[in-house]
Amino acid sequence: MSAASSSAITKTYSGFLFDMDGTIINSIAAAERVWGDWARSKGLDVEKFMPTMHGKRGVDTIGQLNLPGVDPVAESAGIMEAEIADVEGVVALPGAIDFLASLPPERWAIVTSSPYRLAMARLAAAGIPVPRFIVTAEDVKVGKPDPQCYILGAQRLGLGTSECLVFEDVMAGIKAGEAAGADVLVITATHSHPVETNHTTLQNYENVRAHVAGDGSMSILRKD
Repeated sequence: MSAASSSAITKTYSGFLFDMDGTIINSIAAAERVWGDWARSKGLDVEKFMPTMHGKRGVDTIGQLNLPGVDPVAESAGIMEAEIADVEGVVALPGAIDFLASLPPERWAIVTSSPYRLAMARLAAAGIPVPRFIVTAEDVKVGKPDPQCYILGAQRLGLGTSECLVFEDVMAGIKAGEAAGADVLVITATHSHPVETNHTTLQNYENVRAHVAGDGSMSILRKD
């Protein structure tokens, strides 16, 4: 983390909003197995396609391809069932379970592009308890990079987005957090290439801890 991008580490927030895949869990292997099979079945260039499917709702990813004769709703439903059936290798990011457990349950939410049933399957596989508040693909009309999901997540905490810190890993989610008016922290654990961002970056949660003040406000501190 560079000194120039450490603002989220020095500030306090009323709420934390976490993307799921790539941000608190690593599900890349499972997701790419399922989506790779689907892309090959449609004759797509798998290597070019794969980077486009992370961080967005499946229905949006497929819809943007404009494939003739392909129903994005039906196709994404089939992909979801395949992903629910394949959670091999889905794990929590280092330090994520302890970090989340240290937060007041009314002060944080998961905001994911995954459908609800898939989110439940992956959280269970990773050993992360289901939080009190969660926003999934079914809860929004438009997915990331639209800010609707993070606005809703903040509302469920009873907060404004400017009072929240968004934890994200890919550009669609980063843009959603920015458009919502929240500060953004970028988790880089699953990145194969450096991400170009002016936001605070952390590899994972191993070397930080959450500090909760008497008034319930939260900050992120580096471990001694």
